[in-house]
Amino acid sequence: MGLRNFIKKQFIDVIEWDWQDDNLLMWKFPMADNEIQNGASLTVRDGQVAVFINEGQIADVFGAGSYTLTTQTLPLMTNLKNWRMGFDSPFKSDVLFFSTRLQQGRKWGTTQPVTVRDAEFGMVRLRAFGMYSYKINDVAQFYQSITGINEHYHAEQIEPQLRNLIVSNLASGLGQSEVAFIDLAANQGLMADEVKKSLQLDFANYGLELTSFVVENVSLPETLQQTLDKRISMGMIGDMDAYTRFQTAEAIQHAAKNEGGMAGVGAGLGVGMNMGQVMSEAMASGQPQAQTAQPQAQQQQPQPAATESATDFTAKLSQLKGLLDQGLISQADYDEAKTKILTQLTQ
Repeated sequence: MGLRNFIKKQFIDVIEWDWQDDNLLMWKFPMADNEIQNGASLTVRDGQVAVFINEGQIADVFGAGSYTLTTQTLPLMTNLKNWRMGFDSPFKSDVLFFSTRLQQGRKWGTTQPVTVRDAEFGMVRLRAFGMYSYKINDVAQFYQSITGINEHYHAEQIEPQLRNLIVSNLASGLGQSEVAFIDLAANQGLMADEVKKSLQLDFANYGLELTSFVVENVSLPETLQQTLDKRISMGMIGDMDAYTRFQTAEAIQHAAKNEGGMAGVGAGLGVGMNMGQVMSEAMASGQPQAQTAQPQAQQQQPQPAATESATDFTAKLSQLKGLLDQGLISQADYDEAKTKILTQLTQ
């Protein structure tokens, strides 16, 4: 009977994991009732880590490379099994392979609105979604806190928990940020950095490293979204003086197309009342004068009064030129008003 069991038992001399499933995070080498030969070959490929487990306790850990299993390459196992003088016979051990490859393009999102406390807006309710990437960077921690000795462990088994961590930290991470929420929402890259910072420790407790975190979309309440849009627009405007001149010029063009033409510009622009007065005076200067019979003495004005009248025309022309230079009136409007002023001056 003993000889039959010995023949039936197979001794393992090659240990490796030729895995094909990138979603497989941990795989247990099939030992069955077999034992590992002294001097067996261990192959660990790039993106893998092999761990020898002795009675549930982590012994030796191997990174990428090829190894011959001896007391020199298994120092912790040697100590646990009391192989003080070396070993020549086969031995039993659980061998777990872990994938340290980057798990990319994992999706996260809020199923319900998340309430965020903000110093500027108070309580804000938002929805968001995006993507993240992670990898195992501490196999001992991942084994002790997540997998244990199972036959295998897939990414789909832990990712629901990771998504819950992300959503719960979304509120706390943004709430603890020193940057106003509206500025974070306007810059989703900055928002992602704040959330990633708050998630690092939670991922590390599982033996994982959060390598990237991306916020692709943030859905805000309509009133807050309008405020955010205004804040973004103000940032894009930059030079408020130039923006004001642009808006005034736009209003002039619209007013000129409406009934009343340029005469209605001053009424249409609260900031353009002075300009409206100048244009109105310029237009009035070009109107024909009423022909009335006046005494010859009244028709002849003293020279000082004529000089004062010329000064007024010069001031009007200067004002019109200033409006043209600022882009508040068109060249055609300027030319028309200028012609009428000059005509009146030469009469």
